[in-house]
Amino acid sequence: MDLVNNLEYNTERSKLIIPEYGRHFQKMVDYALSIEDREERNKVAQAIISVMGNMQPHLRDVPDFQHKLWDQMFIMSDFQLDVDSPFPITSKELLQKRPEPLEYPQNHPKYRFYGNNIKRMIDVAVEWEKGDKRSGLEYAIANHMKKCYLNWNKDVVDDKAIFNHLYELSNGEIDLASDGENLTDSGQFLKNRVAKNPRSNSGKKNQRNTNRGKKRY
Repeated sequence: MDLVNNLEYNTERSKLIIPEYGRHFQKMVDYALSIEDREERNKVAQAIISVMGNMQPHLRDVPDFQHKLWDQMFIMSDFQLDVDSPFPITSKELLQKRPEPLEYPQNHPKYRFYGNNIKRMIDVAVEWEKGDKRSGLEYAIANHMKKCYLNWNKDVVDDKAIFNHLYELSNGEIDLASDGENLTDSGQFLKNRVAKNPRSNSGKKNQRNTNRGKKRY
């Protein structure tokens, strides 16, 4: 009965600073904090680092792995553990410092449904010398623009609209309309999209027909 009354519940325990190591590691760090002799405290700290490293043998070859273990031990002690560390001790303020916000590219293209990669491809094509290679790239870019347009509009699009957009995005450097080029038919793009869709209604209908005659128990 005494064992039942003296059960220790997690809700009554102190919060773990690094839960991945478990409560036994936290108790070992707390025990190291209670040792008054510095030499003995250093030995216990070395033993704790050794056991922490044994728990993650696959990371032994990772650069600064030992430094990371020492930092984690100091974090678990709330930076109160006074031992001789082979690495510079990271301060609590540095670990809690918020990182600088990332600067995301603020691109606002006029035709967003084409995406930024299309504009990059156009800029590359403009720098190439005129010839068969550049003409092939320009035609491929125009076809991809048409595909992107159909993904956004989901309807038939005239090639003239694609040529005008390409002429505008290239600052007048690419003019396929004057060359009399014809792009891939819109129906072909739409047909390929339906063929690649595994969740077609026809598949569900066939599945219902095959299951119609089966007995259900």
